[in-house]
Amino acid sequence: MENDANVEIQAFRPSKTPWVMMFLALCAAGALGYAAWKMMQAADSAQAARDEAVRKVEVAERAQKELSDKLADAQKQHSTLLQEKAELATKTEKLQANLDETAAELAKLKATYDTLQDKMKAEIGRGDVRLTQNGDQIQVDLVDKILFDSGEAVLSEKGKELIGRLASVLKGIEDKQIQVSGHTDDSPIKNEELLKQFPTNWELSVARAVNVVRTLTETGGVPAQRVLAAGYGQFHPLATNATPAGRAQNRRIEILLTPALAAKKGNLPPPPAVAAAPGKAPPPPAVATASGKAPPPPPAKAA
Repeated sequence: MENDANVEIQAFRPSKTPWVMMFLALCAAGALGYAAWKMMQAADSAQAARDEAVRKVEVAERAQKELSDKLADAQKQHSTLLQEKAELATKTEKLQANLDETAAELAKLKATYDTLQDKMKAEIGRGDVRLTQNGDQIQVDLVDKILFDSGEAVLSEKGKELIGRLASVLKGIEDKQIQVSGHTDDSPIKNEELLKQFPTNWELSVARAVNVVRTLTETGGVPAQRVLAAGYGQFHPLATNATPAGRAQNRRIEILLTPALAAKKGNLPPPPAVAAAPGKAPPPPAVATASGKAPPPPPAKAA
């Protein structure tokens, strides 16, 4: 009976297998959960790494772009500097060429001045001729008494000889503007016969300038295309007309030489001044070029 009871007890004892299976299932689930958690961690880490890599790439790209922009700016600046350097070199060369040309012109002008001074040494010593240099211009002032007889508009023999000496220097000077200007004092012309030929001092000043120009060109060989005759009348005095000495100084012929460099730059002497008596319109400038066609005015006796 006892054995039957044991058999019956054993028949109703619960089995351990389900628990084992459950435990194993839980273990497997835990292992799978842990593995899934690890995989998620790995995935998160991988994503973070990718994000960091993308960020670094973007940073590198921005840095590369900044470097590229800086390089482009540097190349542009370098190109600009090279262009400015080339332009500066060109300007420097032109400036040096202009300086050399100016120096050469001034050297020629100095040589001309010295030669004219030597040719008219005696007249300069007596005060009949005044020779001056102002920058790039030379001016020769000749009092009328050494060129014209009293009351004459044509050159005297002594005047022709002096103008011939001037011409021997001027004809060898190339590319010069030569202006011959006649000047008078302010004494009006009173002689009736003379008034028919020279109604005002304008006409007298032009006649004397033209005769000097014709002697320079036709006898002295100075190229006519480089010579200009102008009459200023009494309107450019050097001294007062209130004294005989001042009036004598104002009656003169001026010969102005302007070098070619100044002529190219338009730095030519001003046109004859125009003045008018009170209540009258100003007379037109009296200017004549040495063309060789206009005949000289007839001789005239001064009042």
